[in-house]
Amino acid sequence: MGTTDETLPFFTQFFQFQASFDDLPAFMFFVVATAIASGYLALSLPFSLVSIFRPHAQGIRLLLIISDTVMLALTTAGAASATAIVYLAHNGNSSANWIAICQQFTDFCQSVSGAVVASFIAVVIFMLLVMMSALALRKH
Repeated sequence: MGTTDETLPFFTQFFQFQASFDDLPAFMFFVVATAIASGYLALSLPFSLVSIFRPHAQGIRLLLIISDTVMLALTTAGAASATAIVYLAHNGNSSANWIAICQQFTDFCQSVSGAVVASFIAVVIFMLLVMMSALALRKH
């Protein structure tokens, strides 16, 4: 998503239409939320390893499940905001006089749609992670 942009020439090369992810705040929120969640996953890896090697460390497990739940909420919010804009890009909104742009910016729309689908896959993985963490915490 962070590298998605497309430029269409209109009559001449000096007059062009451009679509970029940073044109819309919802896409910027999506990129920032996904980056935060990715950074969290990298930083939480040592804590996860400690909880594996020390199964009786309840504090670390509780910290991880709370943090995983926060990242789940953040990832869901980012994906939902981007989904609303992708829907408008594909279908438009006649009540607000917004036209669908995906007929003109096909590469842009395909890239953005793919990023949103991948983000919802990440949401499902986070859900599974939270459930597995909760079950592991309950066992001990």
